[in-house]
Amino acid sequence: MIKWMMLARNESPWHWEQGCLTLRLHVQPGARNTAWAGLHGPGAFKVRLAAPPVDGRANEALIAFVAQALGLPRRSVQLVRGQTTREKTLVAQGVDPVQWQALLAHITPDPPAAEPR
Repeated sequence: MIKWMMLARNESPWHWEQGCLTLRLHVQPGARNTAWAGLHGPGAFKVRLAAPPVDGRANEALIAFVAQALGLPRRSVQLVRGQTTREKTLVAQGVDPVQWQALLAHITPDPPAAEPR
């Protein structure tokens, strides 16, 4: 099982800890297409999902979308909080910092440094 740390409300939407990347996301299910939609306030990335919020389909689509974006197998990404809400926390193991930096640059116009601690 992936270990994770709860993030406080005022922290960054992402956090490195013990080789894992924790992402805080605001999800909009039932959108026209699945895509990153920038930041949702200071503490979460926004993701639009084409999947409906029915029978866990949006959660599965979110895991698959994030895993693909990070170049990871689906088993390396786990939903650890927010199974029934739009506010979700995901943890990904084995993320390449260079690939994360490239994705972060795509998601946000002025990304912070993405070096693991």
